[in-house]
Amino acid sequence: MIRAAAAWLCALAFASIAQGASGARQEFESVVSMQPDAVHGEHLFVTCATCHGAYGGGTADGRIPAIAGQHLRVLVAQLVDFRHDKRWDALMEHYSDNHNLGDAQDVADVAAYINHLPPVQSPGVGSGEHVSTGSRLYARSCASCHGAAGEGDNTRGYPRLAGQHYGYLLRQMHDAVDGRRPNFSRAHIRRLARFERADFEGVADYLSRAAGREPP
Repeated sequence: MIRAAAAWLCALAFASIAQGASGARQEFESVVSMQPDAVHGEHLFVTCATCHGAYGGGTADGRIPAIAGQHLRVLVAQLVDFRHDKRWDALMEHYSDNHNLGDAQDVADVAAYINHLPPVQSPGVGSGEHVSTGSRLYARSCASCHGAAGEGDNTRGYPRLAGQHYGYLLRQMHDAVDGRRPNFSRAHIRRLARFERADFEGVADYLSRAAGREPP
C-alpha cells in the first residue's frame, strides 16, 4: 500500500511537471506571435529597473545579470520559465507573475523594450588568470551555439553571453550542474559537468570581457 501511494505521488509529480512544460511552451508561442509595444514595455520596465538598473546593466558583482540588448526570444523564454516554475529565483518568480506581468502581451512588450536597450559592457570580470584557457574551451565547446563572439542567436533561442557579468555567468554554470537550473538541457548540463574549476572560471572570465558584437 505504501509502495502504491509512493508510485501515485511520483506519477502525480511527473504529470505536474509535464503540464507545466506544456503550459510554458504554449505561452511562449503566444508571446512571440504578438506584435510588441515597446512604449508600453518601457512603463513595465520601471519595476525591472529596481534591480536591473535603468539601462538594464545589472550589478558588477553578478548578483543581478545584465539584460540590455538580450535577444527577444531569449528574454521571452526566461520570463515564461519563471512564470511556469521551470526556472527558480524568488524575486524573478514574483516580478514575472500575473500580478506584475498580467498577460502574454505584457511579457512581449517588456521583452521588446529590454531587447532594444543598448548592450552594456560588464565591469564585472574575473582575475584574468584563466582567460586564455577559457577562450580555447569556449571556441571548442560553446561557440557552435552561442556564436564565435558570444553574440548568441535569436532564431535558435541561444542567449547573448558576451559582456555578461563574470559572477553571474559562473553562478549559472554551477547552478546548472548542481540541478538548480531546470530549464537547462541535459546535453548542456553533461557538457558543463566535464569542466574543471579553471574551466568554469576561464569561460566566465573570457565572456565577461568579450564585446559581443554581431559578426559581419
